[in-house]
Amino acid sequence: MSEAASALTGTESEETSEQEPLEDKPQKPLNMSPGAVKLRSWLNKSLRIQMFDGRVLVGVFLCTDRDANVILGSCTEYLPAENNGDGTIEEPRMLGLVMVPGKHIQSVSIDQSQYCSGDLSTPLAKDVSPEDVT
Repeated sequence: MSEAASALTGTESEETSEQEPLEDKPQKPLNMSPGAVKLRSWLNKSLRIQMFDGRVLVGVFLCTDRDANVILGSCTEYLPAENNGDGTIEEPRMLGLVMVPGKHIQSVSIDQSQYCSGDLSTPLAKDVSPEDVT
Protein backbone atom coordinates (compact mmCIF):
# COMPACT_ATOMS: atom_id res chain seq x y z
CA MET A 1 0.00 0.00 0.00
CA SER A 2 2.89 2.39 0.68
CA GLU A 3 4.12 1.82 -2.90
CA ALA A 4 0.74 2.94 -4.24
CA ALA A 5 0.80 6.03 -2.02
CA SER A 6 4.31 6.94 -3.18
CA ALA A 7 3.28 6.39 -6.80
CA LEU A 8 0.32 8.75 -6.31
CA THR A 9 2.45 11.47 -4.77
CA GLY A 10 4.98 11.12 -7.58
CA THR A 11 2.35 11.60 -10.28
CA GLU A 12 0.84 14.54 -8.40
CA SER A 13 4.16 16.38 -8.35
CA GLU A 14 4.67 15.68 -12.06
CA GLU A 15 1.20 17.02 -12.92
CA THR A 16 1.67 20.22 -10.96
CA SER A 17 5.05 20.91 -12.53
CA GLU A 18 3.64 20.45 -16.06
CA GLN A 19 0.73 22.88 -15.57
CA GLU A 20 1.05 26.32 -17.11
CA PRO A 21 0.88 29.40 -14.91
CA LEU A 22 -2.55 31.05 -14.98
CA GLU A 23 -1.20 34.45 -16.01
CA ASP A 24 0.10 33.12 -19.36
CA LYS A 25 -3.37 32.22 -20.65
CA PRO A 26 -5.01 34.84 -22.90
CA GLN A 27 -7.96 36.67 -21.35
CA LYS A 28 -11.37 36.56 -23.01
CA PRO A 29 -12.55 40.05 -23.99
CA LEU A 30 -15.40 41.37 -21.87
CA ASN A 31 -18.78 41.87 -23.50
CA MET A 32 -19.32 45.65 -23.32
CA SER A 33 -22.85 45.74 -24.77
CA PRO A 34 -25.31 47.91 -22.78
CA GLY A 35 -27.23 44.86 -21.54
CA ALA A 36 -24.10 43.09 -20.34
CA VAL A 37 -22.90 46.24 -18.57
CA LYS A 38 -26.28 46.58 -16.82
CA LEU A 39 -26.25 42.92 -15.72
CA ARG A 40 -22.69 43.32 -14.42
CA SER A 41 -23.79 46.34 -12.38
CA TRP A 42 -26.50 44.21 -10.72
CA LEU A 43 -24.03 41.60 -9.44
CA ASN A 44 -24.15 41.17 -5.64
CA LYS A 45 -27.16 43.49 -5.36
CA SER A 46 -30.46 42.47 -3.83
CA LEU A 47 -33.01 41.67 -6.56
CA ARG A 48 -36.76 41.33 -6.28
CA ILE A 49 -38.20 38.84 -8.79
CA GLN A 50 -41.96 38.69 -9.38
CA MET A 51 -43.06 35.34 -10.79
CA PHE A 52 -46.15 34.61 -12.91
CA ASP A 53 -47.73 32.50 -10.13
CA GLY A 54 -47.67 35.49 -7.75
CA ARG A 55 -44.66 34.54 -5.64
CA VAL A 56 -41.95 37.11 -4.99
CA LEU A 57 -38.33 36.10 -4.49
CA VAL A 58 -35.81 38.48 -2.90
CA GLY A 59 -32.13 37.56 -2.90
CA VAL A 60 -28.61 38.49 -3.94
CA PHE A 61 -28.06 38.31 -7.72
CA LEU A 62 -25.17 35.94 -8.42
CA CYS A 63 -25.40 35.04 -12.13
CA THR A 64 -27.58 34.38 -15.14
CA ASP A 65 -27.32 32.45 -18.40
CA ARG A 66 -28.45 32.83 -22.01
CA ASP A 67 -31.88 31.30 -21.18
CA ALA A 68 -32.53 34.07 -18.59
CA ASN A 69 -32.29 31.63 -15.68
CA VAL A 70 -31.24 33.57 -12.57
CA ILE A 71 -29.25 32.35 -9.56
CA LEU A 72 -30.06 34.12 -6.28
CA GLY A 73 -28.21 33.66 -3.00
CA SER A 74 -29.72 34.10 0.47
CA CYS A 75 -33.15 34.05 -1.13
CA THR A 76 -36.45 34.59 0.67
CA GLU A 77 -39.81 33.62 -0.83
CA TYR A 78 -42.95 35.69 -0.23
CA LEU A 79 -46.25 34.02 -1.12
CA PRO A 80 -49.22 35.99 -2.49
CA ALA A 81 -51.67 37.20 0.15
CA GLU A 82 -54.71 34.94 0.46
CA ASN A 83 -58.02 35.74 2.06
CA ASN A 84 -57.97 33.37 5.02
CA GLY A 85 -60.77 35.22 6.77
CA ASP A 86 -58.78 35.61 9.99
CA GLY A 87 -56.47 38.29 8.57
CA THR A 88 -53.23 36.38 9.19
CA ILE A 89 -50.33 36.77 6.81
CA GLU A 90 -48.01 33.84 6.21
CA GLU A 91 -44.36 34.27 7.22
CA PRO A 92 -41.77 34.58 4.44
CA ARG A 93 -39.82 31.39 3.77
CA MET A 94 -36.01 31.33 3.70
CA LEU A 95 -34.82 29.31 0.70
CA GLY A 96 -31.06 29.96 0.47
CA LEU A 97 -29.47 29.40 -2.96
CA VAL A 98 -32.07 29.15 -5.76
CA MET A 99 -32.21 28.92 -9.53
CA VAL A 100 -35.22 30.74 -10.98
CA PRO A 101 -36.14 29.53 -14.48
CA GLY A 102 -36.32 32.47 -16.87
CA LYS A 103 -39.67 31.35 -18.30
CA HIS A 104 -41.31 31.87 -14.87
CA ILE A 105 -40.00 35.43 -14.33
CA GLN A 106 -42.57 38.19 -14.78
CA SER A 107 -40.45 41.16 -13.64
CA VAL A 108 -37.09 41.94 -12.04
CA SER A 109 -36.21 44.99 -9.95
CA ILE A 110 -33.49 46.02 -7.56
CA ASP A 111 -34.80 45.67 -4.00
CA GLN A 112 -34.44 48.96 -2.10
CA SER A 113 -35.86 47.80 1.25
CA GLN A 114 -34.18 48.83 4.50
CA TYR A 115 -33.08 45.25 5.30
CA CYS A 116 -31.39 44.54 1.97
CA SER A 117 -29.59 47.80 1.29
CA GLY A 118 -26.48 46.11 -0.11
CA ASP A 119 -24.30 48.48 1.93
CA LEU A 120 -21.84 46.29 3.82
CA SER A 121 -20.72 49.08 6.12
CA THR A 122 -24.06 49.31 7.92
CA PRO A 123 -24.68 46.73 10.65
CA LEU A 124 -27.61 44.36 10.30
CA ALA A 125 -28.81 44.99 13.84
CA LYS A 126 -29.57 48.61 14.71
CA ASP A 127 -28.55 48.25 18.37
CA VAL A 128 -24.95 47.13 17.59
CA SER A 129 -22.32 49.84 17.69
CA PRO A 130 -18.99 49.59 15.76
CA GLU A 131 -17.08 49.44 19.09
CA ASP A 132 -18.94 46.23 20.05
CA VAL A 133 -17.74 44.42 16.93
CA THR A 134 -14.11 43.36 17.34
